[in-house]
Amino acid sequence: MKALLRHAVCATLALVLGATPALAAPPEGKGKPEKHQGHGKPQKHGQAASGYDSADAARDLVRAGITAAAVRAIIGERHLDLGGYSALPPGIRKNLARGKPLPPGIAKKAVPMPLLSELPKHSGYEWQVAGRDLVLVALGSMLIADVLSDVFR
Repeated sequence: MKALLRHAVCATLALVLGATPALAAPPEGKGKPEKHQGHGKPQKHGQAASGYDSADAARDLVRAGITAAAVRAIIGERHLDLGGYSALPPGIRKNLARGKPLPPGIAKKAVPMPLLSELPKHSGYEWQVAGRDLVLVALGSMLIADVLSDVFR
């Protein structure tokens, strides 16, 4: 009789303990997005936890409207002496991409006035020199709108 009672108690305990995790709610922000009402739109694949999505950001940005070769031609035609720009380290340079935020702490320089007057103008955007690249940056968000690589080689 004792053995039967012991088996019954053990079986009941196993059922209760085994079912408890199945009844528990998933941690906040985990599980299926459609199950969590009122927590904003579900996160897309490749989107950071901060809500930054480079694909959406890049779609909203303007293009430079000029090529790196055309800028080099302007520099050559106007005989502008724009040497002295050194290349960025590879780790920082790979972060210079359309739709990404301008990396903090990079040595950005203002574009020389003779060249700036020849570049296309876009309201809300600013041209900057980063290493040997010419970068068009959205002023409000500091997102990179376009990168013209190796303009100042």
